[in-house]
Amino acid sequence: MTPESALREQICLLAKSLFDRGLTGGSTGNISARTPDGGLLVSPTGTSFGRLDPCRLSRFDARRQLIDGDQPTKEMPLHTAFYETRSTAGAVVHLHSCHSVALSMMPDANPDNFLPPLTPYAIMKLGKVKLLPFFLPGDPAMGDAVRGLAGKRTAVMLANHGPVVAGADVEAACNAIEELEDTARLAMLTRGLSPRMLSSEDVQRVVTKFNVEWDT
Repeated sequence: MTPESALREQICLLAKSLFDRGLTGGSTGNISARTPDGGLLVSPTGTSFGRLDPCRLSRFDARRQLIDGDQPTKEMPLHTAFYETRSTAGAVVHLHSCHSVALSMMPDANPDNFLPPLTPYAIMKLGKVKLLPFFLPGDPAMGDAVRGLAGKRTAVMLANHGPVVAGADVEAACNAIEELEDTARLAMLTRGLSPRMLSSEDVQRVVTKFNVEWDT
């Protein structure tokens, strides 16, 4: 199996795992990953994470020209914005996960640091998550908003829509977006219960210990 074939299989396997556990439903969500030659493999438009075909993934060359496969997701501007601003990004995942979307609707959601410091793990895997305003699905302005962050964030939350996470590879991106959803779920479950959160000193210790990118 070639490296690209293995990557195709991995994308579909991880996407199906996300779908099977209810992290994105129907034909929602999209996923992409860099290929060894600098191109991209991208989930096609209108496809389900539960039924992606490795042979039909959209294939882009290093100049971002579609050279094979089906038409890509309409959220390509979102994906390319991460690749253009974060040289370390090897994959990008976007879900419509329920609890993170619910948290984005709360009137007290923090636009600069979306996830409350409930556990160290979201801090370790995501750094600060930027809450972006609502955009129409497929709007290129989402990509412009990501570019406006100048590569300082690995993850954003699209209000009333869903999270987007860039990772070093497709497995890292999937693990991080799952942590985002888990933390949002904890936040919603404990909402109004005055949970004990990590102190600012605790957060700083995590950032220092695990060399987290922590945009201040």
